[in-house]
Amino acid sequence: AEETTLAEVFKANGYATGIFGKWHNGSHYPNRPTEQGFDEFIGFCAGHWTNYFDTKLDSGYTEIQTKGFITDYLTDKAIDFIDRKKDEPFFCYVPFNAPHGPFQVPDEYFDKYKAKGLDDKLAAIYGMVENVDDNIARLLAKLESEGLSENTIVVFMTDNGPNGVRYNGHMKGIKGHVDEGGVRVPAIIKWTGKIEAGKVIKSLAAHIDWLPTFQELCGLAPIEGRPIDGISLAPTLLNDSSSETERTIFTHVAFLEKELKERPGSIRTSQYRYVAKNEKPELYDMIADPNQQKDISDGNVEIVNTFNAQYNSWFEDASKD
Repeated sequence: AEETTLAEVFKANGYATGIFGKWHNGSHYPNRPTEQGFDEFIGFCAGHWTNYFDTKLDSGYTEIQTKGFITDYLTDKAIDFIDRKKDEPFFCYVPFNAPHGPFQVPDEYFDKYKAKGLDDKLAAIYGMVENVDDNIARLLAKLESEGLSENTIVVFMTDNGPNGVRYNGHMKGIKGHVDEGGVRVPAIIKWTGKIEAGKVIKSLAAHIDWLPTFQELCGLAPIEGRPIDGISLAPTLLNDSSSETERTIFTHVAFLEKELKERPGSIRTSQYRYVAKNEKPELYDMIADPNQQKDISDGNVEIVNTFNAQYNSWFEDASKD
């Protein structure tokens, strides 16, 4: 509650705000979406939901019975929100829970991948991902049909690596791991006529950057409060060529790998990933070895010690009351 959310910033600047999907930031006052800047909410506040068909969802303080597959339903509600708010500034947040388990998906998606020889779990996951793709296409089509594409910034991203061992771009690690494959995710931004289509930006960025980025891109007046850790990506997004910004991204996980180390975490710079999940820290050259196959910590003790000190300092700052 003491933090400033994106929704609070947008709402304070005259935007209608809606969230349709997974909140995962608290289900009790004052931590619910409608107390953290959102005018409207349909979804669930937990990190996990048990049924994706004809399920019951939270709508503010009222439980509602839904019909159909959850990703389709949440998209319907997001499109309805856009339709009602299209004549005013709006912030529409659609955190789909798919392909998180349970692995349920309409038959036409499951059957397609089952026919390719995948087991039931993978066929469901791949089907869930394609269903998300189709629903994102519906959202983009809505913006296009309403003439909103040139005045709407669209961001697609996810939160962590896959929740199980499967294809992960040959990166090391999965969800809950502090290696590259546990924390590196896609991030795609679309702003027709403003951001160059097809542009690839290789400099480091993180979820903490979206708030200052949107403040700059949308000309939002900030809300004074706690320090903002992220940086605005606006200059990089709007310039013809991406500017490399040297920075350090910190990662910590409070569970899953905790049995290996009390403070499992990692540091990512443009060249290195420092991994502290065992008693002996690891170091990888991500330019020469993006798949983290060779630990080079023994030959780079000074670099390891520097990263170790940086991580411990960051942890103490991030975890203080």
